[in-house]
Amino acid sequence: QVQLVETGGGLVQAGGSLRLSCAASGSIFSINTMGWYRQAPGKQRELVAAITGGGITNYADSVKGRFTISRDSAKSTVYLQMNSLKPEDTAVYYCSIKVIVATIGLLNNYWGQGTQVTVSS
Repeated sequence: QVQLVETGGGLVQAGGSLRLSCAASGSIFSINTMGWYRQAPGKQRELVAAITGGGITNYADSVKGRFTISRDSAKSTVYLQMNSLKPEDTAVYYCSIKVIVATIGLLNNYWGQGTQVTVSS
């Protein structure tokens, strides 16, 4: 029904930057909240940042001032600009998008496939 494709992960040195993108496609009537989560080895998945349909943003304390979430509703895409990266930011990053599915008229949550971000010291 709805597919998410993430791009932009990779290997970067501490202090560097990366930009993640997540594009949604399929049977989309409208998109509600869009967000990014991450999961490091041996740890639970945690919210990194989220943005509502009205543009209100929310960040984990650990990334405030370094990461910026944004969205392009016309392209059904959410972005995560990550600056001043630290080794502790190393994780698999997943996008999460709440979509009202056009074919069924219900709000569902969809996850991206995950993209690895590795920050070397």
